[in-house]
Amino acid sequence: MPRPPDAIRIESARLSPKPFAASDADEAFPCITTSLTRWMSWEPAPDRETFDRIWQAWLPAMAERADFVFAVRERNSGEFLGLAGLHHVKDASAVLGIWVRENRHGEGIGREAVRLVAEWASSELSIERFTYPVAEENYPSRRIAESLGGVVVERRETPKYKSVIYQIPRQLSFECWRKS
Repeated sequence: MPRPPDAIRIESARLSPKPFAASDADEAFPCITTSLTRWMSWEPAPDRETFDRIWQAWLPAMAERADFVFAVRERNSGEFLGLAGLHHVKDASAVLGIWVRENRHGEGIGREAVRLVAEWASSELSIERFTYPVAEENYPSRRIAESLGGVVVERRETPKYKSVIYQIPRQLSFECWRKS
């Protein structure tokens, strides 16, 4: 029987991604800036009330195990670092996504968080492959997909930018997550 989202435990020596909860909203909202979302398919919420409606819609999707949004935190300090997404879980190729707060870019947090979520999803949800859409010019994010064995399978034009779609194979390392 599947465990509820709040029972999911994923961690490494440095990171602890946990399913998004209401208590994460205060720290997440101010980090979602126009400059952060430059390479995202979406724009930041214009105000806190709008953001609250957005994250509140995530909760039932996580309960149904259709989509997951993980608050990525430093394991020891609990500092909020960003959000990792695992979307369209019931499709043949679940979609991975990540954003890391701007003052923590360049530390490998995104790569580690995406790897942890992909390993967990491969093992716990039996996902065979992942889709990872990314702006063509977002080279740091492209390196995340490539570090996980991702290959470009499609190119798209979006209203904001040209994008590439990576396909990432199942990730089978079990050392970084644990069942509780």
